[in-house]
Amino acid sequence: MNMLEVTGVSKHFGSLRAVDDVTLTVAPGELRAIIGPNGAGKTTFFNLISGFFPPTTGEIVFDGEVITQLPVAARVARGMARTFQITEIFPELTVRENIRIGVESASGLRLALWRSRAEAARVEAAIDEMLTLTGLTAQADRLVGEMSHGDQRAAEIATALTLKPRLLLLDEPTAGMGEHETYQIAGLIRRLHKNSNYTIVLIEHDMRVVFNLADRICVLDQGKLLADGTPKEIADDPRVQAAYLGQAE
Repeated sequence: MNMLEVTGVSKHFGSLRAVDDVTLTVAPGELRAIIGPNGAGKTTFFNLISGFFPPTTGEIVFDGEVITQLPVAARVARGMARTFQITEIFPELTVRENIRIGVESASGLRLALWRSRAEAARVEAAIDEMLTLTGLTAQADRLVGEMSHGDQRAAEIATALTLKPRLLLLDEPTAGMGEHETYQIAGLIRRLHKNSNYTIVLIEHDMRVVFNLADRICVLDQGKLLADGTPKEIADDPRVQAAYLGQAE
């Protein structure tokens, strides 16, 4: 069974067809990249998968369940987590405090007035697990707002992982980063995919990241699916070269 199946999905805003009859599947444990020129419909497509927009037509199935009309919170509860182009964490809190909010919310303890010693220990263990997984242990008590852009992104990913997602959606994870930070985040995504077997779908503008990480690549152009295949198939596709790879985004 596929983790994600998107069939004939479209999104129309008046006469604009931002996404036009797109179909793709994502297998469990796969890292799928979505690329395309500016205005290709990538973020709109992500918003359809994650529930921020309802599709005009088509169907979305997550782990065997039709979720086409489910709201964001219901998709999160079923195991879907997303990060955004602009980092969505609390800059005035430490890394540990941000992750704690995620852990407590995921375990239903966020509003609890009292918790047992065992529950408190489980929360601390989960926080430490996320810090270790994302390489942030040494920076656990730093304010997020004082950290580099790459470390902030890692903290956001750590917070998303507290939801124990079966599908992780990453929207431009290296946007605005220099060489070192891009390398750092690409390494984190690779570890999550290869070592922890997360199923990941990412939108990414840096082709070095895409072709080094992805199992398969989906290319959108003007809202339509232009190509879908392995990195080699995509690199060799003359349509992709003409529409995207031959020009800077």
